[in-house]
Amino acid sequence: MTGRRWTIEEDHEFGKDQFGFDQSQVRLFTPIMRHIVLVMAALAVCAVTAADARARSQPQPVPASPTEPPPADLGLIPLTVIEIKKLFNLASRIWRATSHYLHWSWWRRRHQARARWYHHRARLT
Repeated sequence: MTGRRWTIEEDHEFGKDQFGFDQSQVRLFTPIMRHIVLVMAALAVCAVTAADARARSQPQPVPASPTEPPPADLGLIPLTVIEIKKLFNLASRIWRATSHYLHWSWWRRRHQARARWYHHRARLT
């Protein structure tokens, strides 16, 4: 357990920020435990789905030199926990066409892949 405190605190903060871990207004033990279990279950489902998506995806290209131009198609980054949560939320709230939300998900992941490429290239200098 030594040296694990920082990662545990980061995970707890992530659960609070992204999954509403701290957004319950109950005072009794049973409702608090129900809320915690539901939040942790949602986080676990998204984390397992993201890990599975990452295992199935192709590795991202990485620049070899600081002057190397990016390839024509960098592809998409693998699905993240937050992106999976956004896609799961589509099932319960659809204000626009599903294709609209899927397009924005695709755009974000493509943009992140390009930003990742240039970040790695800048780190080579």
